[in-house]
Amino acid sequence: MTITEQMVFDTLNMFAFLAVELTLLFLLISYLVGVLQEYIPPSKIQSILSSKNGKGYIVAGFLGAITPFCSCSTIPFLKGLLRAKAGFGTMMVFLFASPLLNPIIIGLFAVTFGFKITAFYFTMAMGVSIAAGYLLEKFGFEKFVKPEAYIVHETKGCASGYNQNTQAVSKWIKLCHSTWSDFKKVLPYLIGGIALGSMIYGFMPTEFVASVASESNPFAIPVAAVIGVPLYIRAEAVIPLSAALAAKGMGLGAVMALIIGSAGASLTEVVLLKSIFKNPMIIAFLTVIFSMAVGAGFLYSFIF
Repeated sequence: MTITEQMVFDTLNMFAFLAVELTLLFLLISYLVGVLQEYIPPSKIQSILSSKNGKGYIVAGFLGAITPFCSCSTIPFLKGLLRAKAGFGTMMVFLFASPLLNPIIIGLFAVTFGFKITAFYFTMAMGVSIAAGYLLEKFGFEKFVKPEAYIVHETKGCASGYNQNTQAVSKWIKLCHSTWSDFKKVLPYLIGGIALGSMIYGFMPTEFVASVASESNPFAIPVAAVIGVPLYIRAEAVIPLSAALAAKGMGLGAVMALIIGSAGASLTEVVLLKSIFKNPMIIAFLTVIFSMAVGAGFLYSFIF
């Protein structure tokens, strides 16, 4: 098999894997969020995740830290928070913190890089997530949420031909169809994002990443952040991949930037967010992740 054939194979393999995984994750998480909303009234969520006091931001950050979501599977949970009308700033904290601080990444980080570096990473990700959420609310970015993102789909059932006039539709069936309606709405975004991410994954060799982000390159850290943001890398893979890149000569500051960029955002997530946010909010989201990645990389190089 030639190098080109291998790249094509890797791209198609990644596309198939992500399509199945993200479809199942989206459907499952959307349904579970709907179930939670049946038992937890919106008023309770609003009081817990209120932007009117500092505690709401901290709670949102730690909620993100205990939920094992990747950058894409965070989206259906975010939709649930929007429909429950939680505070905008606290929702943004959750959006930033959840993929960066999920237990899988933190556990692998500790095993691979040790407690000191893990504590630095956790502090940076949590601190910037909370600060970004607070500032985005203060600067009025809530106006860039699309109105349809707040709409809860009302449905007649999960199967065609379901006769609502002769039999009451249970709340579970309603949840099922609402989940499916949400999924159909984001499906074009999902497929497009997966296709772009898979192509980048398949055609960007690790040797290239290591060479352009080596310690000898003064721009290694921003380059690593730029490379990391478009990629969709699973939490289970981003840390071992980063360790391999470090072994190939990539500076540890650049490794830190790559981890934050790739875990915190991806093309797939950005495309999915297009179904919720207008362009200024998308730009703000990417700016926060990129700035966090670059800032953490340089600060790590300075401290360690």
